[in-house]
Formats: sequence, structure tokens, C-alpha cells
Amino acid sequence: MKVGVIGAGAWGTALAITAARGGADVVLWSYDGEHKVFENVQMPQNLRMTADLHEMHDMDAWLVVTPGAFFRETMRKARDFYNGQPIIICTKGAESSTGQFMSEILNTEIPECVDFGVLSGPQFAAEVAQGEPTGSTLAGTRNAIVAGQGALNKLYIEVSDDIIGTQVCGVGKNAVALICGYNSVVCGENERALIFTRAWNEVMAIGMAMGGQMRSFLGLCGIGDLFLSATSATSRNFAGGMAIAQGNPPQGTVEGIYALGGLISRAQDLGVDTPVLIEMQKKLNI
Repeated sequence: MKVGVIGAGAWGTALAITAARGGADVVLWSYDGEHKVFENVQMPQNLRMTADLHEMHDMDAWLVVTPGAFFRETMRKARDFYNGQPIIICTKGAESSTGQFMSEILNTEIPECVDFGVLSGPQFAAEVAQGEPTGSTLAGTRNAIVAGQGALNKLYIEVSDDIIGTQVCGVGKNAVALICGYNSVVCGENERALIFTRAWNEVMAIGMAMGGQMRSFLGLCGIGDLFLSATSATSRNFAGGMAIAQGNPPQGTVEGIYALGGLISRAQDLGVDTPVLIEMQKKLNI
């Protein structure tokens, strides 16, 4: 199987390494041909780098792992080399300017793609790169699920058809992790748990209003990812919230900053009440 991975940050590189370990021939694209380097992790021989999107043309499947801020631009450029293969969206987030989820952007920028899926779950990139056991939800069309399972056979895959719910979970956990990181500095533990629970309930209400399924919020992409991201400073969103509370700028890409605003905008469009998310956005001053 030939797998093209678009995006060579920490998560993209980790997935490329995982796919190669599973036997796929992997081409990892980044705009400059560079990739994330993990300590004590060797790049497999069946994985090579490229800065040329044309090399994605003959792949059997694409794993798209660019940051949400660059997802639309990258898909627009990649369309010229799209050849009908299933696309697995591995980016968790919402576009800052529109609040759109990645599948909505994909549908706009590569409308001819009919087989796509979303990968989401409790996944720290460094542990995945090191081969630690990792589970994920893969929601999508039948062909996309088959392609994703083949490419990522080293992961435990929980299959779903709930593309919307899976994405709301990914966006929501980013926002709630940011909130929890902030509150770990400014709140007592009781209040932190109170806000955590109420904020996640508001995320679930948004997901239900959009047609998501409750089982997604109780699965790996939901409570699993939430547990990982909202309780550990290894999470960039949790660490970002801590930094804001301490008066410091967040480090790296903190998707939760865009996710929080996107969720509030969605909720307003849907008529869903989100007082906790709104109050936390004011406190975070984002």
C-alpha cells in the first residue's frame, strides 16, 4: 500500500512512521521537505520526504495532517494532484476565520472527493512515534475506513460512521483542554472539575444539535481524548491555557484558541446556550 502523508509536524511525522512500520510505502510531504525529529526514533527505510505535492498523485490513500490554519490552503494546492483516493483527515480543529470543520473545508476545496474519513482520539505524537499502544476513532465512508485501517494497522481503530460527532469531539476537547489548563492555575480543583464538566456538556449539546451521536462523545474520540488532553501539561492546549493564566504567550500551535471561538459561533447559529464557553473565552481574553 502506498500512503501519502500531507503535513510533517509532530503528528504527521508520527503517523507516517506508524504507517511505514505497518508495511506501507510512505511519502511524507511538507512545504520545505523537513519533518519533526523524535528522540531515539529512527525514520523507517520505506518512508521518504518530499516537498513536491505531485508525488501524492499515485498514492492509495492520503493522510492529511496540516494545522487547521493551513488546511484550506494546502487542500487547494493539493487538488491538482488528487486522483480519487480516500482522504483521512487527521487534523483536529476548526478554521479560525470561518469556524468550519476540516471535512467542510475538504468538501469545498476538493469537492470530487467522495471517500473521506476523520481520525481522532487520545494521541500524543511522541508516544505514537515510539510505538506505544494507541487507540483512535476512525469515522468515514466504507472505502475510507478500509484505507485508514490498512494504512494505520499498528493502531487500535474504533470504527464509526459519525463524521460530524467525531469532529466536534476533536474540536471540543481542544477548547476544553485550553480551559482546563487555564483553570489549573487560577482555580481550586473543585471549581476546575465543575467548569470542566459543564463546558464538556455544552460541547456535547452542540454536537447533538449538529446531528452527532452520543456514542462518539463516550468513545475514544470523546471521553478518551478529553481525558488525555484536559489533564496533562503534555497537551499543547492544556499548556497553552496555563501559559495564558500565567501571563505568558502560548507556545506552538494551540488549536483550542480557534476551537473555542468556532464552537461559540456554531452554538449561536444553532441556538444552543453556552454560558460557560462564553465566560471562559472572556477570561482567556482570546
